[in-house]
Amino acid sequence: MAGARTWILDQFDAERGRWMLWLPVAMGLGIAVYFELPSEPALWLGAAMAVGALVLVFLAPAGSLARAVAIGLVAGSAGFGLITWRTAGVAAPTLARPLFNINVEGRIADIQRLPDGVRVVLEAVRLKGNGAPPPELTPARVRVSLSKGAPPIRVGDRLLVLANLSPPAGPAAPGAFDFQRVAWYQQLGAVGYALAPAVVLEAGRPSGLVRTIDALRAEVTQRIMQTLPGPAGGVVAALLTGEQTAVDKEVTQAMRDSGLAHILSVSGLHIVFVVGLVMGLVRYGIALFPRLALRVDAKKTAALLAFAAAVFYTALAGAPVPAQRACAMACFALIAVLLDRTALSLRLVAWSAVIVLIAAPESLTGASFQMSFAAVIALIAAWEAAAGWRRRLHERAEQSSHRWLWRVLAAVGASLATTLIASAATGAFAAYHFNRLSLLGVAANLLGVPLTGFWIMPWGLLAMLLMPFGLERFALVPMGWGVEGLNAIARHVAGWPDAATLVPSLPSASLWLLTVGGLWFCFWRRRWRFAGLPVVVVGLLLPPPSAPDLLMSEDGRVLGLRDDKGVVHMASARTDRFVSEAWARRSGQEGARRWTVSASEEAAGLGCQSGLCRWRKGPWRIALVSDDRRVGDACANADIVLSTVDAQARCRGPRLVIDRRDAWRDGAHALWLNELGVRRETTNAHRGDRPWVPNSPSRQAIPVKPPGA
Repeated sequence: MAGARTWILDQFDAERGRWMLWLPVAMGLGIAVYFELPSEPALWLGAAMAVGALVLVFLAPAGSLARAVAIGLVAGSAGFGLITWRTAGVAAPTLARPLFNINVEGRIADIQRLPDGVRVVLEAVRLKGNGAPPPELTPARVRVSLSKGAPPIRVGDRLLVLANLSPPAGPAAPGAFDFQRVAWYQQLGAVGYALAPAVVLEAGRPSGLVRTIDALRAEVTQRIMQTLPGPAGGVVAALLTGEQTAVDKEVTQAMRDSGLAHILSVSGLHIVFVVGLVMGLVRYGIALFPRLALRVDAKKTAALLAFAAAVFYTALAGAPVPAQRACAMACFALIAVLLDRTALSLRLVAWSAVIVLIAAPESLTGASFQMSFAAVIALIAAWEAAAGWRRRLHERAEQSSHRWLWRVLAAVGASLATTLIASAATGAFAAYHFNRLSLLGVAANLLGVPLTGFWIMPWGLLAMLLMPFGLERFALVPMGWGVEGLNAIARHVAGWPDAATLVPSLPSASLWLLTVGGLWFCFWRRRWRFAGLPVVVVGLLLPPPSAPDLLMSEDGRVLGLRDDKGVVHMASARTDRFVSEAWARRSGQEGARRWTVSASEEAAGLGCQSGLCRWRKGPWRIALVSDDRRVGDACANADIVLSTVDAQARCRGPRLVIDRRDAWRDGAHALWLNELGVRRETTNAHRGDRPWVPNSPSRQAIPVKPPGA
C-alpha cells in the first residue's frame, strides 16, 4: 500500500506542469454539484466553502500536492457560489398559467428568422386583456412567433401583437431536456404565437452595445434571406450570424444524420476560418508592398486585425458557448503570437473554459459547452501526443523528391484524423443529449469541411466586407452555390443506409464517467493516462435506465404507453409532435406510433375506441381516457387510470388515478409497472426544489424584481 501511494505521488509530481489544467474542471465540478442538488442551497454557502478552502491553501506547504488540491477546492467552491448567485440574480417573473387572446406590447430585443416565419423576443413587456397579471408579475421577456403579414421590424421597435401565451414548457419526461431551466437563465417568462399581424407602435433605435449588435445581426440576416431565399439562405445566415432558426428543418435533419450539424453552429471551425483568412489576407497584402513590409511586422499586424475580426464575428453570431470558447482560445493564441509565445496548448483551453464559466456558469450543462470543449481538448491532446511522429514525417517529406505529394497526403491525413478524433470525442456526448449517433460523419466531413473552409467562408468574409456598400450580392450568390453543394453532400450521406442511428438515453452516471475518464486520458502525459480509458468504456457500457411503461405530458393532454417490445405508442385523442418524439427518442425509437392492436387483443377488450384505450401489462389493467364521457367506463374495471380530463372525483375504489390536474401540479408523469407494484415519478419531483420548477418553495423564496426595476 505504501509503495502504491509513493508511486501515485511520484506520478503527480512528474505531471506538475499539468496541474493547472484541472482548475476549470474543479470549477465545473462545483457548478455540476449545484445542479445535482435536490433543493436550492443558501446564497452564502459557496462563499463560506471558498473561505474555508482558502484557509487550507495557506496552511498547505507551498508547491505541494496538498496546496494544489486546496486551490482546486477554492475553484470548486467559487464555481458553486457563482452559479448560486447567478440563479438568484436572473430571477424574473414567469407566467403562472396560459393566457388567450392577450395583447402583448414590448420592445424587440431579438429577431429570429424561421424557415416559415419570424419569431421575436420582447422585453419591457406589458400585457393587456382578461386575466393579464399585474405589472409586478409580468414576465420580463416574452418570445412570440409572429403570423404571416407581419410588418417590417427591427430590433428596438415597440411592437403590439394579439397572441396566446403560456409558461415555458417543462421536460417531456423525468430526466428529459429542461427548457424551463434554460428559460430561467434567459429571463424568458412566457412563449406563444400571434393570432393576428403585429403592429409597430414606435420605431426605435437599439441602445447600448449589446442591443446594437443584436440589431446588426437581425439586419444582416434579413439581407441574406432577401438575397438567398430558400434553404441556402438559411444556412448562410447560420454561418454568418449564428441564426440557426432560419435553417430549413429538412436540411437540419440531413446535417444531423450526416454528421455535418457542427458546421451550422458557429464554433471553433468558423473562428479558425475567419482568423486564418484575415491573417492570410493581411500578411500577403502587406507583402505585396516591399517598402511597407520592411517597416511593418506583418505577422503581428495580421494577428491584431484577426483578433478584432474574431471578437466581432463572435458578437455578431450572438456569442453562443462554442463561439465564446473558440474566440477566447483564438484571442489567447493571437496574444501569444504578439508576445512570441507558443500559440496552441491545453493551457489556452483551460483559461478559455474559466472565462466561459465565469461569464455563464449555467452553460456547463449544455451540449454546446460539453461537445465543443471535448472536441478541442481531444484534438490538442492528440496534436501534443503525435509531436514526435509529425516531426519524423516532416523530415521524410523534406528529403523526398515528391514534396507536393507528401503535402497533399499530409493534408488529407490531417483532415481525416481531425474528423475521427473530434467525432470520437463528441459522439458519446451527442448520444447522451440527442440520442443520436452519426455513423458516416467521416465521409461527409472529408467533403464538407474543405468546401466550407476554401469556398464558403471566404465568400462569406467578402460578403461582410461588401455589405456596408450594398454590394453583398456579388459574394452571397457564389457563397450560396457552395452552400447548395454542402446541403447536397448532407442529403446524400444522410440517405445512405444506417447513416445515423438512435440510441436509448444514457444514465447520468455515464456523463460523469465519460468526462472524468476522457479528461484523465487527455490531460496527463505519462502512461498512467491510459487508466482513463477503462473509465470511458465503463461509462459507455452502463445499461440505459429502464424506459417507463406509461407516460403523461405536463399539460395532461397527451398519453403514451410502451408495449412489450419496447415500442412507444400514443394512446390519447390528442397528440403533440414534440412530446411524442421526445418520448420515442429517449427509447431509441424514431417517432412514436398510434397504438393499434391485433385481432386477438381486440377480442380480449384491448385497444382504443371513442376516447378510451384499454391495455394490459402483466397483472395490471390500464385505462387511458381522453373523453369526459368515457371516464365511468374507464374506472369500471381498471387498476390504473390515466385521464386527460378530470377523473379523481369519479373514480372510487382501490385504484391509481392520475388526471390532468396531477400533471398541472406535478409536471409530466412516468410510471413503471411490474408484478410487485407501480413506481411513479414526476418531472417536478425529479428536479427537486429549484427556482425554475413551477410552484417550488425556492421559487417563492427568491425575490423577483419587477420588469424595469
